[in-house]
Amino acid sequence: MNPFSRMPRRQFWPLAAFTFGLLSTACQPSQGAPSVGRKTAVADSLKRQVAAAYDFSRSNVPGNLMSLYPDTGRVVAAAAGRVTTTRDALQHEIAAFWDYVGRNMRSPRWVWEESHVDVLSLDAAVMTATYRIPHLTPAGAPHEIRGAWTAVFVRRSGKWVIVHEHLSDTPERPGVSNPATNR
Repeated sequence: MNPFSRMPRRQFWPLAAFTFGLLSTACQPSQGAPSVGRKTAVADSLKRQVAAAYDFSRSNVPGNLMSLYPDTGRVVAAAAGRVTTTRDALQHEIAAFWDYVGRNMRSPRWVWEESHVDVLSLDAAVMTATYRIPHLTPAGAPHEIRGAWTAVFVRRSGKWVIVHEHLSDTPERPGVSNPATNR
């Protein structure tokens, strides 16, 4: 038996209209949820932005890396067993990496391997990727640094910037040294 058949019409139609409205509202995408196409566009844009910043063939590598971070506000970064929470501290860590490690690599290339980007909202995304840096040591021997990186991006003033990140180098095989001390 239909439970609505005994309901007077004057009670049925308001209930039906309310139910229809509730269902149509519930089935709409939320305001902050980007479409599949938008997610793909953001993911591709972030990958290009990161690849450009990590292009070691360009001049001013530390400045290019710092271009990924906001000019102001807190930036949390973990690498080589240390955590920094300010842009200035991160800039110091990146400069130290480049001065003590990067400049000693001959013909370094940052190669992004497996990469995953999840666009969480119109203004937030997270990227996790593996990388390798094939290069020659100062003595001319082939060497490679490998690792994984996760970064949380937010969009500020129309620009995607990293506000949280963690970078970890892959442990070296026994008998093979890794000159990377951080970044």
